[in-house]
Amino acid sequence: MASIILLAIVVAVAVALLGSVLIQSVIPINNVILSPLEKKCQEIANEGYKIHTLYPTSNPDELLEADMKRLLYLDNMWIKECVSILPAESIINIVNNVEREISYGE
Repeated sequence: MASIILLAIVVAVAVALLGSVLIQSVIPINNVILSPLEKKCQEIANEGYKIHTLYPTSNPDELLEADMKRLLYLDNMWIKECVSILPAESIINIVNNVEREISYGE
């Protein structure tokens, strides 16, 4: 009788683990649905971060003039269209996404 109960517990745990793996593969946890504004802000942040990666140790005065103008334009858009409108949680998520995408090539 005890061996039947033990077998039932082992089967239940195995089914629960298998079910969990299947659910996670069908519904990825990390994929967050972004609003159109959040997508636009993500693109602004991606472009700005790419410029920053071209000059990792430079001061703003050492940037090429075209890159400096583009960076200032992107920073202005980022402040006006993203930071001033979106909640802090969205901004933090966008920044983390940009860092992850650029750093790990996702």
